[in-house]
Amino acid sequence: MADDKKKSLVDTLLDTPVEAPAAGEAKPKVRRKKVKRSVPAARVCVHASENNTIVTFTDLEGGVLCWSSAGSSGFKGTRKSTPYAAKVAAESAALKAAPFGVQSISVEIKGLGPGREQAIRGLQSAGLNLDAIIDTTPIPHGGCRPRRRRRV
Repeated sequence: MADDKKKSLVDTLLDTPVEAPAAGEAKPKVRRKKVKRSVPAARVCVHASENNTIVTFTDLEGGVLCWSSAGSSGFKGTRKSTPYAAKVAAESAALKAAPFGVQSISVEIKGLGPGREQAIRGLQSAGLNLDAIIDTTPIPHGGCRPRRRRRV
């Protein structure tokens, strides 16, 4: 008896006509609503090189939320390497992070560029609470093995 019901269901599915879209029509795209994450505590990585300053907001797992740099803030050439450009880059990155609900941050600074301190001041002026400031600049340790002595 159960087999009869299954057969009839299969038969009805096979008998129903399937409408194909016309040649000019396309299927309507299904759009999913983009969900913004709420990240109250974030990590800010500041890469201060000699020529540019890059500020990146990440969650505590390391996923990037937003970023900004002196170059993307409109500075070109030697003006990118100024402390003011680093401050503007930090403020614009903080504005981009505002929709995520970032309130407190821990800052990791890498590099010896001119925008190190000003980037932190820009983050403070954006109204963010600084939990920690960590310097992750790589330190040389003695370098590679030297070349062999030349034999003449």
